[in-house]
Amino acid sequence: MLETYIDLLFQRKESSRRELFQSVERQYLKPLPDTPYHLKDYRRAKVWKMGYVYFSPDKNDYSVPYRYIGKQTQIHYSKSMVEVNFNNVRIAIHERVFSKGIYITKKENIIITDPSGVGKSYLSQAMGHQACLAELKVIYTNTARLFTRLKLAKVVGTYLKEIYKLNKTDLLILDDFGLQAFDNFARETLLDIIDERFNKCSTKVSSQLPVSTWYDIIGEGTIADAILDRLVNSSHRIDLTGQSMRKGILKNE
Repeated sequence: MLETYIDLLFQRKESSRRELFQSVERQYLKPLPDTPYHLKDYRRAKVWKMGYVYFSPDKNDYSVPYRYIGKQTQIHYSKSMVEVNFNNVRIAIHERVFSKGIYITKKENIIITDPSGVGKSYLSQAMGHQACLAELKVIYTNTARLFTRLKLAKVVGTYLKEIYKLNKTDLLILDDFGLQAFDNFARETLLDIIDERFNKCSTKVSSQLPVSTWYDIIGEGTIADAILDRLVNSSHRIDLTGQSMRKGILKNE
């Protein structure tokens, strides 16, 4: 009966519904998406001081960039994803977690570069402090001193314990990266740390040297490739500019 109906001519047109569809509407059809469509719902939430929004349906907190603290956001969510938007711009997306009362944080990395004194260490410490306020485990260390400590740990037999501690911390901050040349121990140790933490924990690296020079600083092409592939390609980049914060300190005093 449906076939008969769509072949009937319109009263004021010399065509049927089938003919109209074939000649006009068919060309505008698009293929169905590869992924199935999921219904979404919406909630509003304020970003708390720790950098999280509280998602009441699951009674969980999801992280957003710290610059949105205090802002009102809109949460779009489906059965599998939680997306946080501010002024119609997506600022965070997470896989939905149904366990109650936990903090969900994206395991992403940050690289900060600047000339000496512009503020990379200051900003690194501020990020570490913010993470501590969110009750995350944080280790802040000078990169060269870390390798010296780990080399000593290997001598006294506590190397694996130290590496385990580094890899279990939520945020590892490596300051002044690349100021000293890498030897074989430093290269292999850094690869062990970055490889183990990849997609599991967040690592923040700050350096006076441009990222483009890190390959030569690390040395040993194969290891450098492996380290930079895991670190640089999965990091947010911040390049600071300006005068040294130390300039004029004595004058002001």
